[in-house]
Amino acid sequence: MMQLVVIGGGVVGVTTAWALAEAGHKVQLVEREAQLAQGASHANGGQLSYRYVSPLADAGVPLKALRWLLDPDGPLRFRPEARWAQWSWLAAFLARCSGPVNRRTTERLLALGRLSQQAFAELQQRAALDAIALRSPGKLVLYRDPAEFARVAARLRAQGAGPERALDGEECAALEPALRDGDTRFVGGVFTEGEAVADCRALCEQLGERLAAHPNFQGRVQAQALGFVQRGSRVVALRTDRGELWADGFVVAAGLQSAALLRPLGLRLPLYPLKGYSLSAPIEPTHRPPEVSVTDFERKTLYARIGEQLRVAAMVDLVGEDLRLDPARLAALQRNVRATFPCAADYEHATPWAGLRPATPSGAPILGATPLQGLWLNVGHGALGFTFAFGSARIVAELISGRESPLDLQGLRLQAA
Repeated sequence: MMQLVVIGGGVVGVTTAWALAEAGHKVQLVEREAQLAQGASHANGGQLSYRYVSPLADAGVPLKALRWLLDPDGPLRFRPEARWAQWSWLAAFLARCSGPVNRRTTERLLALGRLSQQAFAELQQRAALDAIALRSPGKLVLYRDPAEFARVAARLRAQGAGPERALDGEECAALEPALRDGDTRFVGGVFTEGEAVADCRALCEQLGERLAAHPNFQGRVQAQALGFVQRGSRVVALRTDRGELWADGFVVAAGLQSAALLRPLGLRLPLYPLKGYSLSAPIEPTHRPPEVSVTDFERKTLYARIGEQLRVAAMVDLVGEDLRLDPARLAALQRNVRATFPCAADYEHATPWAGLRPATPSGAPILGATPLQGLWLNVGHGALGFTFAFGSARIVAELISGRESPLDLQGLRLQAA
């Protein structure tokens, strides 16, 4: 049994604290905000996409990016900064924009997704989370471009039988009748049965309540993490604005803030914020929302019914650590959803939100040990933090407990990021 401190109160940090407590360790959780899930976990897309992952770094992305930048409603925005962090991240990202690299990353993320799905089912059985709007309606990824859809359909045919199946435009509308209400025309889509949606913030809050009652949990500390106390090659304490916390080990799961926290130790995390937006629109009895979880591939927009709200999430803005709500981006999101699902929800009363997703150039998270004893990482999940949180927490808990990782960590360690 070890005394451990987990830094970060988003879905990655809370699931890590739970996994460590379940593994028999004494755990404290440090979060700077008064409530859990106030960062990227607060109003994200809500998709649990275990079997359909698509790393942003791919062979066609640089050319697509040029088109997106010229489209006022496009999914990408770029604002150059006089900061080395932005340009070095972009260079590393572009170096990974190749088919072979994308396929290797996809294979790793699919394996992590399978583990995460299993770990979530076990957590559900143990923690009995009952107020998180969990559904498993399946996921439909829609395509506008005939050539893009033809390539995807050909790949699925070559793979043979599997959980994914290609559908033409009419079959997509038959599967999700709400598509017939809109003006947007899709040539086809890929449906993956069993994929889930849930309220990430509600999950964090309820798991936090379960954690508070766990016999191995020693409390949540509301404090700003400032750095670490180091003795030789070992980290022995976390410095906060409320004093020092001494422990046997520390897990950094603080999202984007993790990079600044570790830099004084000589550890450089290749993280950059991918700013995303969401709308949470109330669903009334007269509305016709999509029941299936839907993703517009070209627009990088997802639609998920979460309880009595339609969550619309989109966009990849490379604008630094800027959390301001850009009226032009929100207007673009409104135009997209009204064109695709005009009768799905009350968009006049939608709640807007923006969050910063901590992404690595490859799109794969960074898990496990650091060169310093007693210091562990669970960071860099990008837009898939909700999906991968449960599997990542399992891996980190196993490693800290002195056991083998349940997954090959090639491409998922700090030195490989």
